[in-house]
Amino acid sequence: MTDNRKALVLFSGGQDSTTCLAWALDRYAEVETLAFDYGQRHRIELDCRNNVRAEIARQFPAWAAKLGTDHLLDLSLLGQISDTALTSERAIELQANGLPNTFVPGRNLLFLTFAATLAYRRGASVLVGGMCETDFSGYPDCRDNTMKALQVALSLGLDAPMTLETPLMFIDKAATWRLAEGLGGAALVKLIVEETHTCYLGERGALHPWGHGCGHCPACALRARGFEQYRVAA
Repeated sequence: MTDNRKALVLFSGGQDSTTCLAWALDRYAEVETLAFDYGQRHRIELDCRNNVRAEIARQFPAWAAKLGTDHLLDLSLLGQISDTALTSERAIELQANGLPNTFVPGRNLLFLTFAATLAYRRGASVLVGGMCETDFSGYPDCRDNTMKALQVALSLGLDAPMTLETPLMFIDKAATWRLAEGLGGAALVKLIVEETHTCYLGERGALHPWGHGCGHCPACALRARGFEQYRVAA
């Protein structure tokens, strides 16, 4: 059964957000997408996402009919006040507090606040994001409790129900690949491999079995390992 609510997907153009977009298109009557330009080192993802949207519309006509407006918001101020390996040319490493220096403090908090503001204006009551606390880099703003707290705060602050859906929250990367296959078959898996971007360093380069990327950064390593586990279990 199709859910008649409108959903807004936080869509960066990576593996996780593309899987979430397919998940939303499979469920909701209308789906819009949103990305943020925050001075990220891997800004190439913003170019890739346009190709991903176009290919989804071309290859999946039933989803194309539900795919609505795309939005890109300028949050460059976040990049200006962040000193992280995702917003500047720095080596990726662990910090003294145990978090990787790819953690951008407040990023998801700001993303979801702006997303809720846009959703309210656009008549959407569901926000969909690829946050996950199973296979992730230890970011505290990806945890389920953070999302639950935000859902309450946003709904209260807007005086309107705002549902935060995180379909990847409790699954690993191998299961994320399987979810994509279950939603769109081999065609969607192929699209994710060839068109999406995950690499923290913004490297496209050669096409590996799991996709483009440097192959060494934490994002590439996680994606590659998940793909191998997915393929072995197939």
